[in-house]
Amino acid sequence: MGRRLTDNISSQYIEAANRLASKKARRRIVAYVESYDDVFFWRSVLRRFEDDRRYFEVMLPSRLERLERGKKAAIMSLLEGGAVGRDMIACVDADYDYLLQGASPASKCVVENPYVLHTYAYSIENMQSYAASLHDVCVAVTLSDNVTFDFEAFLRDFSQAVFPLFVWNVWSYKTMPETRFTISDFNKAIELGNVTPENAGQLVQRLRQRVDRRVAQLRRQHPGMSDSVEAVREEIKRLGVSPETTYMYIQGHHLFDKVIVPLMRKVCGQLVAGREKEIARQSVHATQYRNEMACYTSSLGDVAFMLRRNVGFMLSPQYRRLESDIVRLLGRDDKAEETATGQD
Repeated sequence: MGRRLTDNISSQYIEAANRLASKKARRRIVAYVESYDDVFFWRSVLRRFEDDRRYFEVMLPSRLERLERGKKAAIMSLLEGGAVGRDMIACVDADYDYLLQGASPASKCVVENPYVLHTYAYSIENMQSYAASLHDVCVAVTLSDNVTFDFEAFLRDFSQAVFPLFVWNVWSYKTMPETRFTISDFNKAIELGNVTPENAGQLVQRLRQRVDRRVAQLRRQHPGMSDSVEAVREEIKRLGVSPETTYMYIQGHHLFDKVIVPLMRKVCGQLVAGREKEIARQSVHATQYRNEMACYTSSLGDVAFMLRRNVGFMLSPQYRRLESDIVRLLGRDDKAEETATGQD
């Protein structure tokens, strides 16, 4: 079977279509993303840069239908084929590609191509888990503004606990192309288990001890590498990683599924229980109680869903860097358009 026409779409194709439109029509910029979960995130980011001159259309490349969900392969094929440009951009999770700073072909594409936007954090899940926004998500889920758990302090302590091992993990990917300390190994080493608001501090303390033991093991396995590991530590710090913010750079699915969602469900469960007790205490009679409870429970949200719609990451330093990239990209394109118009 022949290749579909949409498989051959490039920035030049979109640009030609834009030129055929009315001079008053807004320029269409296609923004290709990696998965369905990414569509809302990148629409939330890019819509702020739409005006009477341009608009973005966020979509998945058609070739992604034949690949496993979440793979970056389709996006990479667009990059390798030179398809992206001023009218067709790629929006991707940074993964470790940002931290590797061109040490691999994929990393080179992500950090050097001006028409590739990336999250700076490991993935959109890390952005959606931005610590300073999590209380607001709890409010959206429970409609209760009672502060019962300090997410910022917890994620700061968690980050400090895993940072030494995280440095070794990044070092492994930069320096050991074959036998390495993998992301899966790292995730297994930092498992918290059944985390609750009550045991979170205790579990982080145990995590510190496990990390110390694993780091000691890695030092024994790789003697003489202390200077090399220290160099990686300093490099990733220059890129924005600090011991307090490591959670933004570990694998997003692990953070989201194993830490943030389970913990937030328990915190929200406590907030809901507290509000239900308040309704019971304030109700004058059974009918009022039933009506109030029905109204409240019908208004409750789902933790994972609300996190997927969380835009509080726009307060993060990672988002500010992404925002600067978009401003730079559009400024570059505006200059190119002015030059082309002048030549016409």
